[in-house]
Amino acid sequence: MRKIIIVGNGMVGYKFCEKFVSQEQSENFEITVFGEEPRPAYDRVHLSEFFENQDAKALEMAPASWYKDNGIDLIVDERVSDIDKTNKTITTAKDRVFPYDYLVLATGSSAFVPPIKGVEKAGVFVYRTIEDLEGMLAYASKIKAKNPQAKAAVLGGGLLGLEAGKAVMDMGLEPHIVEFASKLMPRQLDSRSSQVLQLKLESIGLNIHLSKATNQILGDDAITGMEFGEDDVLEVEMLVISAGIRPRDELGKTCGLDMGIRGGIVVDNRMKTSDENIFAIGEVALYNQMIYGLVAPGYDMAGIAVNQILGNDSLMAETIDMSTKLKLIGVDVASFGEPFMPASKGHSVIFENKTQHLYKRINVSLDGKKLLGGILIGDATDYNMLHQVFLNEMAIPEDPAQLILPLSEGGAAFGSVLDLPDTAQVCSCESLSKGAICGAITDGNCESLSDVIAKTKATTGCGGCKPMVVDLVNETLKSLGKEVKDTICEHFNYNRQELYDLIKVGRVADYNETLDKFGNGHGCEVCKPLVASIFATVTMETANRQPGIQDTNDRFLANIQRNGTYSVVPRVPGGEITPTQLIVIGQVAKKYDLYTKITGGQRIDLFGAQVHELPLIWKELIAAGFESGHAYGKSLRTVKSCVGSTWCRYGMHESVTFAIEIEKRYRGLRSPHKFKGGVSGCIRECAEARGKDFGLIAVDGGWNLYICGNGGATPKHAVLFAEQLDDATAIKYLDRFLMYYIRTAGPLVRTAPWLDKLDGGIAYLRQVIIEDALGIVDDLETEMQGLVNKYECEWKQAVESEEIMKRFKHFVNSDDTDDTIEFVTMRDQKMPKAW
Repeated sequence: MRKIIIVGNGMVGYKFCEKFVSQEQSENFEITVFGEEPRPAYDRVHLSEFFENQDAKALEMAPASWYKDNGIDLIVDERVSDIDKTNKTITTAKDRVFPYDYLVLATGSSAFVPPIKGVEKAGVFVYRTIEDLEGMLAYASKIKAKNPQAKAAVLGGGLLGLEAGKAVMDMGLEPHIVEFASKLMPRQLDSRSSQVLQLKLESIGLNIHLSKATNQILGDDAITGMEFGEDDVLEVEMLVISAGIRPRDELGKTCGLDMGIRGGIVVDNRMKTSDENIFAIGEVALYNQMIYGLVAPGYDMAGIAVNQILGNDSLMAETIDMSTKLKLIGVDVASFGEPFMPASKGHSVIFENKTQHLYKRINVSLDGKKLLGGILIGDATDYNMLHQVFLNEMAIPEDPAQLILPLSEGGAAFGSVLDLPDTAQVCSCESLSKGAICGAITDGNCESLSDVIAKTKATTGCGGCKPMVVDLVNETLKSLGKEVKDTICEHFNYNRQELYDLIKVGRVADYNETLDKFGNGHGCEVCKPLVASIFATVTMETANRQPGIQDTNDRFLANIQRNGTYSVVPRVPGGEITPTQLIVIGQVAKKYDLYTKITGGQRIDLFGAQVHELPLIWKELIAAGFESGHAYGKSLRTVKSCVGSTWCRYGMHESVTFAIEIEKRYRGLRSPHKFKGGVSGCIRECAEARGKDFGLIAVDGGWNLYICGNGGATPKHAVLFAEQLDDATAIKYLDRFLMYYIRTAGPLVRTAPWLDKLDGGIAYLRQVIIEDALGIVDDLETEMQGLVNKYECEWKQAVESEEIMKRFKHFVNSDDTDDTIEFVTMRDQKMPKAW
């Protein structure tokens, strides 16, 4: 048998193995893989997720048993130190010699460490491997024990640097990003998009330092700071270097392979080096004078090398698509095609909203007929379709701005994904076209999304293609006349809307009866909270009646925090609160030693309550006129308001009074997902009503009603629904809209994506809600009024019931409290001690 040796067991090295063993001819080869790390290949793209649970196995591409099952000899924790091209052997650092017929170099890259004085000091790390992260965690614990307010810096404001910034935040350190260039992500973003990204990152706690050249790292044995100039010093106790990568090409140099001037092993379009029997793939390969640092090109290179070894003639594409979509610290960032466009080559269309941290730029040809590239910050929902339009040179609207404008501002919805050509590449990580994904269904082999994923491996790389793959699968199944049904779980063969109707029409009283009549088995953590939500929206049943089917937050009527304590958020309708109530909140917080913070919804959040303290706190708040704010439930959170005409000289209507009326009307109303409202007294929009699930803005002649917006991870502007409404009509339309959403939305679907998927969109919704096209508006109004009339405060229910009070204890068989909870001081308050 011919022998293949793969040097490097990273993502690309693993992908070579996976692609190779899937071929029939692979049985004629003996494969040995060397990895210098002590574990099998793992997912570096999602490396920062290691901080969530510190479980290295969760990141594994495949367990060690996979290699054995596929006849691959995996040797870890052993570095290859030399290649003898003449005798076709490799030597390891343990002086072991192995022969090969074909050698595949997949050694990847290492972190570039700038030659800065003091870089060798304790507390300076690179961000590259799990071992690096483990070292960072240990050091962070050490410095936080001495200083709970310890600071850490990241050197580098590129993709990896911002990921490292998230890691620093996750470790509970004050994060600082230090970048030599004048903007973040200088290779991917233009100046304006970089500014929007910077604003967003600063709003969530990152400190950004641009145009900083580090002269030296201060400290004796350990780092104490970074010096940029004579009087320019940043005091930090830890530094993470993420200033770029360098190819691990030392084996190529020592054995005499052709090398690039700046590094990298030169390869042709067959992935062959200057030696006919040696291939290089991934970040060590210099192809077209470029090192490609993305996963997708590396996977393509692995496939080409596999085909060449097996005698199949396939070549690497001349141009490599460097388009990418990422979520950096919860912020969507994407670029495709040519993100930067000289005026001589085309025109740019830009949409920017700094208040929502949104930036969208597309570049079009001079004749306005082709999409050439673009940048998306804050909302990359349309990335997949825009990318396809660019790749396949599809026609664009006469006004290209429609591609990026919100629907409410003249934007145009994209057509069906089935309109894409079969050759359109959907999953770049696995080089899968639309035709390959749809073909998996049309050839009869697959009947569901999970079947398609198992057969094609679509979505298993970076995951960015999943929304499009889901749409392709659903649309293809529909085109074949097959039912596409998003069932709740294995216990209920219904979607949420169907089960809602069955419970309502059948007048089912509890979960067990629902399971007996319409389901099977014993239920699970998916269907139980969903059914609880349906009961709440059919009968206004509170979470206290069936605690066993609620999730943790609803069960204890409070949000559980990362150290096992809870937060308490009393309702403050419209943001209006009396001085007496403010004093009571302060007294309660002081009495129970709670961390206090003003929320974005004009309320006060009290953190750090133990479970047995919750009813005691509620009792005191209720006595002062407060009630549950339902911050823990999939329900109405807040209706934010400005002071309106009561105080403001620009106010056109009394926004506070109307916001209070609306919030009190819908308080406690459970729904498929949380929802929020806003009421602004004029078009200056101080209540940010257009960033809410519903919003009212005062204009001449009444209120303009906007619906289906939201902030969060995927911000959406609310869409103008109706104009110049009086108070009664506005509430009538809101009743109908919310009730229709509650009836028809899927589980955990907010109003914005619900509207995006609604056939007919906003025009159809107007027909249903305003024109009564379905003849149901009377029913919607009656149902809503019934729910409004049945409202009860869940906190009050709990403190007045001895039976419910028994639930609020740490141990079922003891009244002891949890003495393992630890706090540390932070700015004259407390915070949970880091894990």
